Amino acid sequence: MLDAALNLFVEKGYAATRLDDVAARAGVSKGTLYLYYAGKEELFKAVVRLNIVPLIEAFERDAALSTAGSAELLREFFRRWWISFGATRLAGIAKLVVGEAGNFPELARFFQQEVVLPNAALLRSIIERGVRQREFRAIDVDACVQLWMAPMVMRAIWEHSILPCCPSGTEIPVDRFLAAHLDFVLGALAHAGTCMPAPAS
Repeated sequence: MLDAALNLFVEKGYAATRLDDVAARAGVSKGTLYLYYAGKEELFKAVVRLNIVPLIEAFERDAALSTAGSAELLREFFRRWWISFGATRLAGIAKLVVGEAGNFPELARFFQQEVVLPNAALLRSIIERGVRQREFRAIDVDACVQLWMAPMVMRAIWEHSILPCCPSGTEIPVDRFLAAHLDFVLGALAHAGTCMPAPAS
């Protein structure tokens, strides 16, 4: 049921997705759907909690146990974010929230609390680790977290909205985009007078 709901939310958006459609695609009755979820909002929250929240929690655990350098952890953060979220249908959920937040503010608040803030906290923890260990220079961490996530989110939304409809033929491949983004981030974190190379692939 949750897989069917995810697909329909991504395909149609929140407002246009009907529980009847979810039940039909899942091959169950609408009554069966209501045995598990009180309504569409609870179904949406379950989709997020099952598919997106565990991705963040898994990397939080891995980062806490890692002995890798902070630059390598940053590389892994952006790489895993893209592979697990940005390049998948899950990015369609971010597009849905951005597009429908005005009509469904409760969903936006939920997504903020369950996904956006924990993801930001994870990135912040990696940067602060590098500053503590003197791998990175001191920066405005909160501002940089927002600054460095924004291009990632925009690229993901673009690939799941505008790009399929009107490709320009000039899009930079994702591997080059991620490499350039990491190079920019590490350059901003480098101590004055030093050059911090991107970690090896």
